[in-house]
Amino acid sequence: MYFDENTVLFLDGKWLKAAETKTSLFNQTLHYGNGVFEGIRAYETEHGPAIFKAKEHFERLLFSAETMYIDMPYNVDELIQLSYELLDKNNLQNAYIRPLVYFGDAMHLTPGEEVHVLLTAWEWDKFLGDKQLNVMTSPYQRPNPKAFHVEAKVTGHYANSILASTHAKRQGYDEALLLDMKGNVAEGPGANFFYEKDGKLFTCPSGNILPGITRATIFELCEQFEIELEERFFTPDEVRGADAAFFVGTAVEVAGIASLDKVDFKLKWEESLGFQLAKAYQREVLELEPVYIF
Repeated sequence: MYFDENTVLFLDGKWLKAAETKTSLFNQTLHYGNGVFEGIRAYETEHGPAIFKAKEHFERLLFSAETMYIDMPYNVDELIQLSYELLDKNNLQNAYIRPLVYFGDAMHLTPGEEVHVLLTAWEWDKFLGDKQLNVMTSPYQRPNPKAFHVEAKVTGHYANSILASTHAKRQGYDEALLLDMKGNVAEGPGANFFYEKDGKLFTCPSGNILPGITRATIFELCEQFEIELEERFFTPDEVRGADAAFFVGTAVEVAGIASLDKVDFKLKWEESLGFQLAKAYQREVLELEPVYIF
């Protein structure tokens, strides 16, 4: 699903067929999770493919690399240009772009000397689909921010996400909602979380979450459409039985949530602020003029 015999990718300064590339089984990222990555979407617009907030994504990639003591051989502008070349070489318009920065052979616990940069892309539907999600409060917590740079997008961090998501699905739910160390809501395994109560949106502050680029876009849309939004800590008890809730992220876009821990939200999704923001978000990524729909 991610590549075929015609897929071209960028690796260490060369354009190569994906099916013909190789990597060492002794690389540090494979063994210890020391690598960084991004998830970026491109959309077909009237002017051709447009990578949504490419600058912000690649700035975060470089920030993540810096936190993990990785020396990046490319700057933001170079990475953006390469990404558009990647789309062109694979004849892609609507696509998910995956930059990955990983180390070469190293079995010690300090950054390796050999750094590899991969850019690849494929067509990918919304990560959580289009149906409203039944979510459970996960027994797994977000990592302690004093143990990791939780604001960086590091490959090894996602073992936590895999555990939470897999556990929820084995319990019959669609997705998980993780808490922080103090029992406050943090985020989903791969998305930020918002809920609606009495015409107002709430989301947790940064510190225990990956402060997503889609999350920042929702902030911008709320300001544009004068939707009241508050960042504060809250517990699952406050969320259960609220009016509505949704996840946001590059891969999921805006995904409505039907229930938390089998307690339904009060509003139909189509009546919620999240639904309206999902429509506004689609216009944003397609570079269409904003429409007041609230």
